[in-house]
Amino acid sequence: MKRTDIENLETKLLLDAIYKRYGYDFSHYATASLKRRIEHFLNESNHDKITETIPRLLYDEVFFEELIQTLSITVTEMFRDPFVYRAIRGKIIPTLKDLPFLKIWHAGCATGEEVYSMAILLKEAGIFKNFHIYATDFNNHALERAREGIYPLKNARISTVNYQKSDGETSFSDYYQSKYDSVIMNRDLKKNITFANHNLVTDSVFGEMNFIICRNVMIYFDKILQERVFHLFNDSLSIGGFLCIGSKESLQFSEVYDNFEEVARKERIYRKIR
Repeated sequence: MKRTDIENLETKLLLDAIYKRYGYDFSHYATASLKRRIEHFLNESNHDKITETIPRLLYDEVFFEELIQTLSITVTEMFRDPFVYRAIRGKIIPTLKDLPFLKIWHAGCATGEEVYSMAILLKEAGIFKNFHIYATDFNNHALERAREGIYPLKNARISTVNYQKSDGETSFSDYYQSKYDSVIMNRDLKKNITFANHNLVTDSVFGEMNFIICRNVMIYFDKILQERVFHLFNDSLSIGGFLCIGSKESLQFSEVYDNFEEVARKERIYRKIR
């Protein structure tokens, strides 16, 4: 048996163990990305082979949480891709402002920077009291950071630039307090946000939403899992609701594509029409 075949077998054993012990299913994650992250975990945990980690993962939940941190993608920033937020301001908010109450699902929210960005945008749109954001992720460590809303002060500069490029209406510093080497998002922004654990791979429909944001998450999924998630979003959106995905993701070849119309091509924003 070739070395690559052995490594593939080891990877399958690892993923089977994780799923049967903890219920996390990584079997439909993009292979290349998954292997890179497993290799990184082996180096960080001082193991030479994947199979060396399996017995410990089965019995040591702390060790498993360390693996989850490695396998989970948490790359994000405030007002990431400002042109997307400009499109939301101009093409989505005017349509949704007339609703008596707005329900938003931010799926795969990671450490929460883009969730607070959306809350700021809605506050500036004058509908702060009329919306609720459900921010979900399967990474509990990332969710806790999101709940705290505390981020490195060194990131404030790029956050401010992104905010300005997104057509922000005031000073970004109005939305946080500085303390030591951190910025703490204002408490009032958190009033309309619920952070909760939800796994796109294994969990079911999440309410009846008016707007779903899931950006740069599905690029790490294979085609089978991407299709499952698109069905999940389709079933979770009300008629007339909007879906915003990542710039390298596309709804075009999904089975549910005919249920949507394209609102903004570059920004990957769609509206459910049936």
